Amino acid sequence: MIRINENYLKLKASYLFSDIAKRIATYQEANPDSSIIKLGIGDVTEPLPETCRVAFHAAIDEMGTHAGFHGYGPEQGYAFLREAIAANDFQSRGADISADEVFVSDGAKCDSGNFQEIFADNIKIAVPDPMYPVYVDTNVMAGRTGENVNDRYEGFVYLESTPENGYVPTIPSEPVDLVYLCFPNNPTGAAATREQLTAWVDYAKASGALILFDAAYAGFVRDESLPQSIYEIEGAKEVAIEFRSFSKNAGFTGTRCAYTIVPKDLKAEDSSGAMHSVHALWNRRHCTKFNGVSYPVQKAAEAVYSDAGKAEVKALTDFYLANAKIVRSEIESLGLSCVGGDNSPYVWINANRPSWDFFDTLLNEAGVACTPGAGFGSCGEGHIRISAFNSRSNVEEAMKRIRSALAEGSVGV
Repeated sequence: MIRINENYLKLKASYLFSDIAKRIATYQEANPDSSIIKLGIGDVTEPLPETCRVAFHAAIDEMGTHAGFHGYGPEQGYAFLREAIAANDFQSRGADISADEVFVSDGAKCDSGNFQEIFADNIKIAVPDPMYPVYVDTNVMAGRTGENVNDRYEGFVYLESTPENGYVPTIPSEPVDLVYLCFPNNPTGAAATREQLTAWVDYAKASGALILFDAAYAGFVRDESLPQSIYEIEGAKEVAIEFRSFSKNAGFTGTRCAYTIVPKDLKAEDSSGAMHSVHALWNRRHCTKFNGVSYPVQKAAEAVYSDAGKAEVKALTDFYLANAKIVRSEIESLGLSCVGGDNSPYVWINANRPSWDFFDTLLNEAGVACTPGAGFGSCGEGHIRISAFNSRSNVEEAMKRIRSALAEGSVGV
């Protein structure tokens, strides 16, 4: 009888979104005439930018001709998109990233989950808490942890993000090999300063650690003093991988296109101490397991970097940030502390009570669904995440309902 990978049995069942769905269903059954405004989802709600749609259609029309038909493309991505990414997202900000260091893929989630495959199974890993679950679960699947005890896996180093440190974790006191960082952060919305990222890069250079930097929300950064890429920090090309996505800034969640930067300067050693190119290893893995993103999708992504595309994407992210500003302003006026919402589409609220209690109260008293922070890790307890991905009218109505619930004393601030 074939045997399973028993590391999968260590995975703690994720009940977060199924529990949310059940509680919403229960509410709707008891209140059939009430509407629920969902501000917990991390999916975008606005249509694709027009420039991307036009490019998408044109590429599909090309595919309908003998001269313009494209079969298998390069696994790493077409040169036209890789060159546009390198020039616009990095070189324009002083980061020395070349087109051949860009790997186009179908999602930052996939890349951030898959990258661990090229490293040894006994490395020491540090993950933020709260965190995007894929960082943890993929390493559990690979056998790098012990059992889950009190909602934490044995073997991980957890980097706590709390009100005390502004939700930006501090450098660990014990040695680690691989560090996951995400800024602007999902779920907290906190952004790291240049000084904070510099400290992480310096730590990695001194200790021999590698940073996996998730910058999927970089397109929402408006404070020019904040770095949008870790490669804006001197020396980062020697110690960091960066994940980016078109999902949230250009609305590609259903279209699927992202990319990962793997600098050619980055090295890792084998058991004998010999050094190897991480770029070459990832290229080998990428070519073995991935057939590339479709030509029409890559043409749509390229359009993001046209003058019209840049204007439309900025308008799109400005729209979500304006939603987030409404949420944050209202929450703060109600006496609750929060972060995010200024350089991120998420607002992370310190609820001063158990996450699920706060969730239930907002659902039952205001008809608003959020995401309980406890679902993102131990340090998320006592918090909730509100997403700005919704219509303006729904966001305004949700805040009106929450204010009314608070005014009646239902939430108990």
